[in-house]
Amino acid sequence: MADGRVGQLIDTVAWVRIEDGRILCARPRGKNIFYIPGGKREGAETDLQTLLREIEEELTVALLPDTVAHVGTYEAAVHGPDGGTVVRMSCYTADYRGTLAASSEIEEVAWFSYADREQVPPVDQLLFDDLLDAGRLA
Repeated sequence: MADGRVGQLIDTVAWVRIEDGRILCARPRGKNIFYIPGGKREGAETDLQTLLREIEEELTVALLPDTVAHVGTYEAAVHGPDGGTVVRMSCYTADYRGTLAASSEIEEVAWFSYADREQVPPVDQLLFDDLLDAGRLA
């Protein structure tokens, strides 16, 4: 940045769950925007540990660790007024067991197509673009 300040990096992991050309998104309580499910690591957690914990906390399902596969890492400016803050989102697919349900942290879950791209933050939009290019998102 020109004024010498260094922006903050928010390091997150996300679960990419696609069914019938739509991707699972979640809207946290008190927010007006949807996100790819996941979140920030705690302490020295690995991506896998963070992913398993966050998805169980948010969607009440258990991801199957042996099925987790990295699909891409994206970086973009954070959504909102925090200029200079960048979000890095490491994205993984995985199978799960259990029944998908919004936890107390999550107000709403939805299955989005590419037409819903404007309802997610910039870093998620990069993932949407790649999934569309790959023919995985309707």
